[in-house]
Amino acid sequence: MAESATDTILVLNGRNLNVLGTREPETYGHATLAEVEKLCRETAASFGIKADCRQSNREGELIDFIHEAHGRKTKGIIINAGGYSHGSIALHDALLAVQIPTVEVHVTNIHARDGFRHHSYTARAALASLCGFGIEGYRLAIQGLAAKLGTTLKA
Repeated sequence: MAESATDTILVLNGRNLNVLGTREPETYGHATLAEVEKLCRETAASFGIKADCRQSNREGELIDFIHEAHGRKTKGIIINAGGYSHGSIALHDALLAVQIPTVEVHVTNIHARDGFRHHSYTARAALASLCGFGIEGYRLAIQGLAAKLGTTLKA
């Protein structure tokens, strides 16, 4: 039996986000994935929940993480699938299958970039999508997810 994670949200980062901070900093900024994960843990903690932060460049592993979140009864998912957002029907289907409230995040404004980035399969499976706020989008996503879940800030 899977360990319960009912006080946890999954923060899932996909392809190429492991090189955040060094990959095209003029586009993605200088913040690293470690800084994103710290921001997420601190923001989640302010709502009395834990952030389980994971990253993979492999689509199948991201899907496994989503399925595991369902088995563990994870409260919600924040996902930045990177390039998989625009081409992975399988991630879309996994998110729909588990029926966990999900918020999609993109560091850049995908609608102001190349045309192929304007469409996101993961957004179609999410309750909300944020883009263009840099890493601050993760904080906003957690705050929005917490509001949807009825979780309030802890003192």
